[in-house]
Amino acid sequence: MLSKITSFGLDGLIGYEAVLETDINAGLPAVDIVGLVGQSVKEAKERVRSAIKNSGYDYPIKKITVNIAPADIKKDSPCFDLPIAVGILAASQQIAENSYKDFIIIGELSLDGSLRHINGVMPMLIAAFQSGFKKFIIPRENSAEAAFIEGLEIYALQNLTEVCLFLNGSAAFAPLQFSSYHSALNLTRASSDFSDVRGQAKAKRAIEIAVAGGHNILMIGPPGAGKTMIAKCIPGIMPSMTFEEAIEVTKIHSVAGVLNSDDGIVTMRPFRSPHHTATTVALVGGGVKSKPGEISLAHNGVLFLDEMPEYSRYTLETLRQPLEDKTVTVSRAFRTVEYPSDIMLVASMNPCPCGNFGSKTQKCSCSAIAIHKYLNKLSGPLLDRIDLHVEVDGIAFEEMYGGQKSETSETVKKRVEEARDIQRKRFENEPMYTNASMNNPQLSKYCKLDQVSEKLLETAFKKLNLTARALTRILKVARTIADMEGIADIKSDQIAEAVQYRSLDRKYRLV
Repeated sequence: MLSKITSFGLDGLIGYEAVLETDINAGLPAVDIVGLVGQSVKEAKERVRSAIKNSGYDYPIKKITVNIAPADIKKDSPCFDLPIAVGILAASQQIAENSYKDFIIIGELSLDGSLRHINGVMPMLIAAFQSGFKKFIIPRENSAEAAFIEGLEIYALQNLTEVCLFLNGSAAFAPLQFSSYHSALNLTRASSDFSDVRGQAKAKRAIEIAVAGGHNILMIGPPGAGKTMIAKCIPGIMPSMTFEEAIEVTKIHSVAGVLNSDDGIVTMRPFRSPHHTATTVALVGGGVKSKPGEISLAHNGVLFLDEMPEYSRYTLETLRQPLEDKTVTVSRAFRTVEYPSDIMLVASMNPCPCGNFGSKTQKCSCSAIAIHKYLNKLSGPLLDRIDLHVEVDGIAFEEMYGGQKSETSETVKKRVEEARDIQRKRFENEPMYTNASMNNPQLSKYCKLDQVSEKLLETAFKKLNLTARALTRILKVARTIADMEGIADIKSDQIAEAVQYRSLDRKYRLV
């Protein structure tokens, strides 16, 4: 007898419909799974056999052929275990015919028949819903993630026995209750607060500007000055994610297998801080299964590169295109996958090998050649893509213990959201949300300068020997500063402050 089960697989972040045809005929006992399947799907026949037997059902001792269509897409996921098992039981008439016709069935099986957590459930369900499917059977361990998708009838079951009883009508199970994103969002709290950062007014001002406009930023200063601590406070001042942004981030984390199964959805903007020994594949994405890398896991959030010159130069150079295009395309032998990477790059570095060059309190022991070699680990094109460069010097004892406590992250966040609201209204008919994403037509439209401001910008361009890209970065930052001050037109004061944040790389690289 022949059975047809509908399931869904993943190609990157895109779900695709997969039809599993199971045919049982007389012949030598064997199981063949065809349809361009990978090793994890080939091994499914052993898991399925044990799961069926250990669940109390009969495993057919016949010739079993399972075809997973379409055959032109590589399938290498254990999510097809459950539909294969249901297909075999249906073809052997142990599950009522047509009881499974309206369901999308997804799940990995253990040898005892229990259903295990699988990666990528959310993008699969969304793709299936967009294709017109509304009824699903998934593992119970994926219930928290699936519950945030409204309008679906989802049954999260624990094992193969429950699936068979449900399909045969021998037991009733309630569908998942919808979970509100706003309820989950209210429980979100940042781990670090700006009120804990003493001193460093200039650095905190630069960080606020960077977050308000979605700009990339580089902090340069000696060890122990507070660069890492300031960076960890950034998620607390970023605008809360909309539901659409949260879904985008959750899909990526689900596919990568780093989603917290208890939470079910990512409510805090990501803050990813890979170690400097991270490989290019780990940062950009790829590998055998073309999984997303750190730059995609930081989508809609922050990618923090601490001690940036310590990273491989080749690895850093691979960031240049994603920073411009906001996407990463991973091409491998069997597939080409595109992942979003709309990130705010935050980086830190020492000004020299010993870390004290330019410090007001410490003496540098490095030679000019050593400083030059160290700073030139970062290429000019990469630095051009970083909008703000800010010095972070050590702080005095009086600032640590005698100064007033800084503003809280909540206070700074309110100002950031006010600036973002201005940008949201400005770009409501444009394909962007922040000043950092403006292209040349938008720059001409929204960054008009008066004669004084234009003359100041021309002087900076010539004296600092800036590139055209650096010039556009200055305009974008100046537009953000004007938004923060509630000014409609950019003036010379905003241009002057924006230029100040571009001069640091030239200062150090000319050593």
